[in-house]
Amino acid sequence: MRQRDRIYTTRRWWLVLVLLVTPASVAQDLARFEARLTEFTLDNGLKFLVLERHEAPVVTCYTHANVGAVDEGKGITGLAHIFEHMAFKGTKTIGTNDYEAEAKIMAQMDETFDAIEAEREKVGGPDPQRLAELRERFDALQQAQQQYLVHDEFDEILKRAGGVGLNAGTGADYTVYFVNLPSNKLELWMLLESDRFLNPVLREFYKEKNVVMEERRLRTETQPTGKLLEDFLATAYKAHPYGRPVIGFMSDLESISRPQARAFFEKYYRPSNLTVAIVGDVDPAEVRGLAQQYFARIPSGPEPEPVVTVEPPQWGPRRVVIEDPAQPFVLLGYHKPNTNHPDNAVFDALSDIVGQGRTSRLYRSLVRDKKVAVAASGFQGLPGDKYPGLFLFYAVPARGHTNAECEQALQAEIERLKREPVTPEELAKAKTRARASLVRQLDSNSGLASQLTFYEVLTGDWRNLFRQLDRIDKVTAEDIQRVANRYFTTSNQTVGVIETTTGDDSAAEGSRT
Repeated sequence: MRQRDRIYTTRRWWLVLVLLVTPASVAQDLARFEARLTEFTLDNGLKFLVLERHEAPVVTCYTHANVGAVDEGKGITGLAHIFEHMAFKGTKTIGTNDYEAEAKIMAQMDETFDAIEAEREKVGGPDPQRLAELRERFDALQQAQQQYLVHDEFDEILKRAGGVGLNAGTGADYTVYFVNLPSNKLELWMLLESDRFLNPVLREFYKEKNVVMEERRLRTETQPTGKLLEDFLATAYKAHPYGRPVIGFMSDLESISRPQARAFFEKYYRPSNLTVAIVGDVDPAEVRGLAQQYFARIPSGPEPEPVVTVEPPQWGPRRVVIEDPAQPFVLLGYHKPNTNHPDNAVFDALSDIVGQGRTSRLYRSLVRDKKVAVAASGFQGLPGDKYPGLFLFYAVPARGHTNAECEQALQAEIERLKREPVTPEELAKAKTRARASLVRQLDSNSGLASQLTFYEVLTGDWRNLFRQLDRIDKVTAEDIQRVANRYFTTSNQTVGVIETTTGDDSAAEGSRT
């Protein structure tokens, strides 16, 4: 049997076994993981999770920064996402052929940008000639910086070493950086990753801001569902920063400066706010030694404070309407507790029963039977998990049917959850699929690294990845009925719809000039 076939067969039998697990066998799986997982924390507070998987000579290196859009203050929305871009721009030694000369130009660019902002905000309006002169100077400085840049050097070093899947992501609660490498290149990654958090250089900051602003135009301003989601969250949250978009507001993106980004980095990218997962063909003792050599040199600092604003109770239904020539769409959201609440497992089971696949309640009712929708589902996890979020139901009306019909049909299914216990078969399927989902997450180095760091950071213990199965397994029909009656109430509801118009008569968001 070929090696590839043998590994595939092993994984297939592992899938069969996990689908049949009992709570006791989940505990055994956890025990086996504990035997292969080493965790340690450096003196500066940076935590490492090292999981040995010797099936292939590769390793996933995954850095989870406990910072996201929820940590941005007023006027700097989008900054967490911008910094995600900045982390690939290099350091004092990577990405430049003369850092000292480049640094002088960047300082001049910051001064000129501040002057542009001051002129734009001048009482009575800016002097057009002065503004044009400043912008011309700024453009000349950007052009002068190019002679010192070595573009994409950070990426190219890892690619030449066999790195694949180099990427990053920003959410409301987190920013993550990851890459897959041959295991004998682990030290190279340790050097590069530690250096970009020890000596980051926010080069081409203002140019990269333009990239992010274009992302906003493409994802939000020209996408009806993007516009709906942004207004929906702003309507559902009146106090908590979950109501602000991860991509940021255009006016903030235009006015954010490089010194503000540097201050954001120094506040939130402290070692104690980072968790690193190393998963693959590695020796934990070697990882510990390399971590001490490279990451321990990053100085420690004070813990950043968490978000303290609490979203107040909602006292009545809220509604937002987006008018657009696009396909109609209806979205219902209900406030719910965060991922550490005892009812989180109930919401997981609910997500499966109402929204997972063609056997889900919403698909069978709205799409298959009533034929009022072409798609319908329900899920939790938006906008984030660290703080109280939302459980969402949505439907896309079929041709000849309306948002009102779909909203009524969704509401009927919600009332059914309150009135009638789910069947034993539905609950059993939800629990089986939860176990299958865990298998899929654990079937790759990258999936493991992602889940381990998520549970470690948000719940305080990576072992909760396994314990969540126990919690879901204990969910009863009465639990689902109780949760539906407690949270899916009219007073706790936010409704968002896209109403189809015959012409483009909606007001587009203006951009500052």
